[in-house]
Amino acid sequence: MTHQALIIAHGSPADPAPQEAALQALAAKVAALLPGWTVKGTTLATPGALETALADMANPLIYPFFMAEGWFTRTTLPKRLAAAGRTDLIQLPAFGHDPALPALLTKAAQAAVTNPAETTLILAAHGSQVSRASATITESIAAKLRQSAGFAAVLTGYVEEEPFLHHTARVVGPALCLPCFATSAGHVIDDIPEALEQAAFPGPLLPPIGAHPDVPALIARALQTGGQP
Repeated sequence: MTHQALIIAHGSPADPAPQEAALQALAAKVAALLPGWTVKGTTLATPGALETALADMANPLIYPFFMAEGWFTRTTLPKRLAAAGRTDLIQLPAFGHDPALPALLTKAAQAAVTNPAETTLILAAHGSQVSRASATITESIAAKLRQSAGFAAVLTGYVEEEPFLHHTARVVGPALCLPCFATSAGHVIDDIPEALEQAAFPGPLLPPIGAHPDVPALIARALQTGGQP
């Protein structure tokens, strides 16, 4: 039996090509860890890309490369799949809801500092004025990191809701900012650095967690287990 999976991200409507290429590269890394699997990657923002990717796939698992189970994973993506005539596919939980993600965030943050116990860790996330999905999963992750990651403090800051990142990032002393984003699109490239500059943030800014080298292995495990812990 041939196993198949399709990793789907939002992408960047204003400039879809780079994110489309990034998802295809991610899929290739996941496929390298899953002999016998066919794994593709695509974005919702690239016109026709989702439909093209599905055209020669019989029964792929759908892996949403999103940080939250919100509008895009629960409404937009199912509608797009249905419009492509694929209402029979299994959609796994979003990347941001993987039980292994807090440990990965901890690993990424701890590797970037000398003494976590003296460092403030800020988790930068999307947030929304409409939906609580982004904030809910981010606050849940932050609570887990406060219990086990060993940092002096773990704070959250959002691009589109309070507490806004440019307020949270006004800290004194050693600090670190880790974006809770799946891809390196507009908010990560522009908004987060601008907010940190506005706050005179004293620490470094890490790449988004979705770019961590361990992410392909995390996705591969999720595909093998059907999204179960």
